[in-house]
Amino acid sequence: MRIAGTSYTDSIVNQLNLLAAQQYQLQNQVSTGQRIQSPADDPAAMSAALNLQTESSNVEQFSQNISTLQNRATLSGNALQQLKTISDQANEIATGVGGATSTQTLQADAAQVTQLIQQAVDVLNAKDGNQYLFGGTASGQPPYSVTTDAGGNVTGVTYQGNASVSQSQISANSTVSVNVPGENNTGSGPRGVVSDSRYGADLFNHLISLQNNLLNGDTNAVTTTDLPALTNDENNIIYQVADNGAVQTRLDTAASAATASQTALQQSITNVAGADLTQTLVQLTQANNSYQAGLQSASAILQLQQSLLAYLP
Repeated sequence: MRIAGTSYTDSIVNQLNLLAAQQYQLQNQVSTGQRIQSPADDPAAMSAALNLQTESSNVEQFSQNISTLQNRATLSGNALQQLKTISDQANEIATGVGGATSTQTLQADAAQVTQLIQQAVDVLNAKDGNQYLFGGTASGQPPYSVTTDAGGNVTGVTYQGNASVSQSQISANSTVSVNVPGENNTGSGPRGVVSDSRYGADLFNHLISLQNNLLNGDTNAVTTTDLPALTNDENNIIYQVADNGAVQTRLDTAASAATASQTALQQSITNVAGADLTQTLVQLTQANNSYQAGLQSASAILQLQQSLLAYLP
C-alpha cells in the first residue's frame, strides 16, 4: 500500500496545531485564573458560574442600596437629634414660665421660641444630594415653608410634602425605608416627625401657640396647654430618634451580610470556574514539552524524507 507523500507532513502539522492550541488554552487559564474560557469547555460548570455571577451582581446592587441608605439614615439621624435639642429648649422655656414671670422675660422667651421655630424649619428642610429628607416621596422641594408677620413673629409653617415613603431592597427578601414624612395625619402609615394626629404631635403649631401665649403674657395657657402639648411632641421625636437608630443598626447588619455573601459567592465562582494554578502550570509545562518534542520529531522526519528523496532517480 502506498501512502501519499504529504500524509506524514499533514499529520505532523495537525498534531503540532493541537499541541499549540492546548498550550494557548492553558496559558489563558494561567493568565486569567479561569478554567472555563467558553461554554464548550464545560457546559454544566459554565451554567453554574453564570448563575452565581448573576447572584453576585444582585448582591452588589443590594450593597450599593445599603450604602446609599446608610448615608441618608445618618443625615436623618443628625437632623432628628438637632430637632430633639430644639424640642428640649422649648420645653425648658415652657417649664420655666410662672405667674410671677416678668413681661420683659416673657417677651424674651417668645423671641427665643420664634428662633427655635425658624431653626426647626431649617433642620427639617435638610437634603441628601438633591432630595429633601422629610417630605415623604415629594422630595423635590423643601417640605416646610414659614410665614411671619411684620414684627418677625411666626404666623404659620406649611408642610409641602406627603405622608408616603419609598422602600429600597437590601436583600433578596427584605426592603427598608429610611425616609420619614414630616407630617402624617391620615391615621395610618408611617409616623410623622412633626405632626401626627395619632400621637398628639403637632410641633410647629404648638411652638407657635407657645410663642403667642408668651407674647400675650398668658402664663396659664403656657402651663396648662402648651407644656403638655410640647411633651407629646418630644415623645414623638424621641420615638423617631430611636427608630432611626434601629434602622441604622439593621442597615449595618445587612451590609455585613452582603459582604459575607459576596465573599462566599466569589469563592463559589472560583471553585466552579477557577483554574488550579499549580496543576495548570504543570499541565502547561507538559504541553510545552510535548510541543517541543513534536517539533524535534517533525524536524527529524522531514530531514529523513529529504534524505530518501535524494536517492530517488
